[in-house]
Order: sequence, then structure tokens, then C-alpha cells
Amino acid sequence: MNDSPSPAVIILSAPSGAGKTSLARRLVARRPDAALAVSHTTRAQRPGETHGVDYYFVDAAAFAAMIAAGRFIEYASVFGNHYGTSADAIEALISRGKHAILEIDWQGARAVRRQFPAAKSVFVMPPSLDALEQRLRARRQDADAVIAERMRAARDEMSHANEYDYIIVNEQFDRALAELEAVLPVAVDSGDG
Repeated sequence: MNDSPSPAVIILSAPSGAGKTSLARRLVARRPDAALAVSHTTRAQRPGETHGVDYYFVDAAAFAAMIAAGRFIEYASVFGNHYGTSADAIEALISRGKHAILEIDWQGARAVRRQFPAAKSVFVMPPSLDALEQRLRARRQDADAVIAERMRAARDEMSHANEYDYIIVNEQFDRALAELEAVLPVAVDSGDG
């Protein structure tokens, strides 16, 4: 008899620079029963990224065709690029006994909760807006105007944190990671044994 909990859908949202991606990657490295649901995007592939691992990189026409075919459970336009999560990506992970981790914004979270009402949602907050701006500047990837837009978007994103089941303040990374890991059910039967 198997008493392991069923695989869960975990929604993970945060403003840009709060550490959501770093936390998600470390979590799946520590938990073989968890995996990231790979999203589709129209943005350019960055150095070091792998198609099918980091994202499915598609052009705007292919993305539009997927929307028309109803393949996304959520999609959005962020800083001029399109991002979307397919139901197939989530269901493929769950069918393999994996917790499906979704890195999405608050609007996407609402859409996912409609299709997966048992999903657990986690919002990662920066310690402060000043700390967030310092993190964005430390990346040395964006011009001042882009950082200003990211900060405006961060304020908007953070205004929806109360819609989530859990709020984690990423001031100390290892503590935030432990809090995120505690959201996952303890064990999932992957069917491997």
C-alpha cells in the first residue's frame, strides 16, 4: 500500500529580482520528486540556456497558433515577450510522479488555480524594494529605464501577494529555500520502484 501524497502543482511567483528562479532551481536540485514545468516563450534564447530545459523558444507565429489551439492554461506578455504554460507540461510531470513547479506571474497564478484548484501558491518577496533595486542593478543586465520599469512592475506584482497560500521573504537564501521546500508534500512515489 502506498501512503505517499499525490504530486502537487506548486505556483511560484515573485517580482523580477526577488530570487524565484534561483530558489526553484535549487529546490528541484534537492528534491528528485519535483521538476520545473518548462514554459514557452518568444524571447530570444540567452547564452547558456537550452531549448526544452530553460524554455521552449518559439517565434510569435508559433506562440499565437498555440493560443488559438487552446494549448496554454496561462500566458502573458512581459516586457514585450510572450510566455505561456501548457497543460501538457504540467500533466506530463504529474504523470511521472513529480511535483510540477510553475514560475508564473499573479495573472497566470489565477488561471492555473482555475484549472488546478488544489495547486499550492507561493509568493517570494524581496526583503525590501531598496534591496530589490540593488539586486537588479547588481545583475548589470538592464539600463536605468528598464530597471525603473521592472520596479514599477514589482510594486504591481507585490500588491497581489495576499492572493497566495504562502509568502516567503527571500532575505536569507537558505532560510527561504527551507520554507519553500516545506510547502511540498514530503514524499511522492515516482513509480520507479
